[in-house]
Amino acid sequence: MDLNGKRLLVCNCEGTMAIDGKVLAKACLAAARIGGKAAAAGHEAANGIQELAVNTHLCRAQLNEFERIASKAGKGGLLVACTQEAPLFLETLDGMGDKAPNARFTNIRERAGWSKAATRKSPAAAKMAALLAEAALDIPDAQQVSMISGGVLLVLGNDDRAIEAAKKVASRLDVTVVLENTKGLTPPTLMDVPVFTGKVTKASGHLGQFEVAIEKFAPATPSSRAALQFEDDAKVGTSVCDLILDLRGGAPLFPAPDKRDGYFNPDPGNPALVTDALLKLTDMVGEFDKPRYVDYDAKICAHSRSNIVGCTRCIDNCPTGAITPNPGEDRVTIDAYVCAGCGVCASVCPTGAAKYALPAGDALYQRLRMLLGAYAAAGGRNPSLLVNDGGFGDEMISTMARSGGGLPLNVLPFTVNQTTQIGLEFLLSAGAFGAERVLILVPPAKADEKAGLESEVALADAIFDGLGYGKGRVGIVDETDPEALEAKLYGLKPRSGMPAGDFLPMGRKRSLMTLALTHLHAAAPNKVDALELPKGAPFGAVEVDVKGCTLCLACVGACPTGALKDNPDKPQLSFAENACVQCGLCKNTCPENVITLKPRLSFLEAARSHRVIKEEEPFECIRCGKPFGTKSSIENMVRKLEGHSMFKDKGGVERLKMCADCRVVVIATEDKHPLASGIVPKPRTTDDYLREREELRQKAAKDMADKGLLPKSRDGGGETS
Repeated sequence: MDLNGKRLLVCNCEGTMAIDGKVLAKACLAAARIGGKAAAAGHEAANGIQELAVNTHLCRAQLNEFERIASKAGKGGLLVACTQEAPLFLETLDGMGDKAPNARFTNIRERAGWSKAATRKSPAAAKMAALLAEAALDIPDAQQVSMISGGVLLVLGNDDRAIEAAKKVASRLDVTVVLENTKGLTPPTLMDVPVFTGKVTKASGHLGQFEVAIEKFAPATPSSRAALQFEDDAKVGTSVCDLILDLRGGAPLFPAPDKRDGYFNPDPGNPALVTDALLKLTDMVGEFDKPRYVDYDAKICAHSRSNIVGCTRCIDNCPTGAITPNPGEDRVTIDAYVCAGCGVCASVCPTGAAKYALPAGDALYQRLRMLLGAYAAAGGRNPSLLVNDGGFGDEMISTMARSGGGLPLNVLPFTVNQTTQIGLEFLLSAGAFGAERVLILVPPAKADEKAGLESEVALADAIFDGLGYGKGRVGIVDETDPEALEAKLYGLKPRSGMPAGDFLPMGRKRSLMTLALTHLHAAAPNKVDALELPKGAPFGAVEVDVKGCTLCLACVGACPTGALKDNPDKPQLSFAENACVQCGLCKNTCPENVITLKPRLSFLEAARSHRVIKEEEPFECIRCGKPFGTKSSIENMVRKLEGHSMFKDKGGVERLKMCADCRVVVIATEDKHPLASGIVPKPRTTDDYLREREELRQKAAKDMADKGLLPKSRDGGGETS
């Protein structure tokens, strides 16, 4: 049978799993409807025959059956319910050449079949069908970033061990050694790697593009005899390299050093760790791709506005230092090359500006909806979700299945890239899709990075409890012993009462939370109008002291989500509570300090639309009638300044009641004002000057004639008649 266009291959692993082909086929058909696929395709479904062939030894004795089915697979390819033998199956497909179909593998053995609760009387068909339906979904690929390494290696150290390590890889890499402590070092008999002294002051960059600032930088002298000597002319410089091996044994150059690609800082006193690092370094030459883990939308980022800082959650929680403030552009900068993909920034981001992009789009929530929906459609009850990563989590589940009782039938494993990527929107969505519990298995390596996750879990628990679903619906599991984890899971008592929603998860964080909360509130035992939340929650209201507000609207310009809004036609301030993320930018921006934050979650319909907080009639210019400012603010300004020495005269006070344009005109034309220029004179031309000269000449001649004086001739020869 086919599932989402993929030919399904199931094996009971030499009879170690109780699988009934008809029961599993029926469960898969029911699960397929969740994704909008009416039924599994194929002749069996077309004829109404619900049956699935269950193999017993597909990887060995029945390998020919695998090849036969693979040769008839359609464009959708294969879905093989086995991960252990995936290399063998892929090798077999390679032998088919161009005719080989695509293949996808999923594990139903350790995650479902190998469970002490899975028997003929209590089959794991519903759980298996849910896992298969989830695996059959088509997941889009994440975007990639490329890093190019030319093999330029910088080895930092304090003694001969750094030189020895450099010599081991000198034939494979372009190596340079920089020593901070140079006392008592024996000169190498063969200087096949360049050796310098210097002190590292700063380092930045990533695989293929590291920059290391070094002071007191000087090369070793060739004439070193009893001890390694260096030139006296030390300089300050920057080493540009692709890789760094740090054998200094002190503080690492970068935060979370194990997450910085291309940087290794093993204990120099542990030869095994140093050798392991050298082996990895020799393979780090060429072009490497890594996922772009975070999709960042600067438009809705609440970090800063006009150099006033609001939200800093992503910066405070990032373990690698990949996120830096960029207040000049009212945003943060996320370095995709430094980002290690922990997802904490996306978990704690209140607006959804930082969205985890592995998998891309809404695929994570489509998987969640399919898993829980298919489990319920196939007859499963009381689902609990065990969120785990693909490393530590898979190992714990595998050990439980092989050495213990395996997972309970109602515990559905859900694999994510990093458990620290889980945020409030995921927890609420899981509850809205019907999960009775959501348990997050955090590996020991993430113990220092789970603060953000803990705050999200606490907030989700408060919301579930406030709606009447009770406490303990979500939680973090930090067990490192498989037996302890197994005991904990089997000790969980069923808790019903969660709604099994079937809404389509779409959009970024706020949209997902709104969809989930709407569904949870509609089915809640306690349909409250609002829930009081702890400080820092991404929901709430802003309270404005209306008397002190002057409607300057600085808060509107600062609000990143549009929760605060103005009216272009009149002085007005309105607020939509469902859009507020409590970032505090409005409060920090307000010049009158009349804004306070009130964290809460409102389910009222009024919270979805803007309500007017304050409005006033505009003040009209007394000269031209144009509205400007608010009536109260202008009148308040006049009242405060009318006794001032610069505004004692009537005209001075009247100017305060004018718009900006009219005020300039009055200042420039009023004689009483010290800056006034009076009446602007008429421009004069050359003709004006010539005409004026002629008029003066004629007037002078007339005056002389009136006095009986005649002008002399031009040649000086006496009077003219």
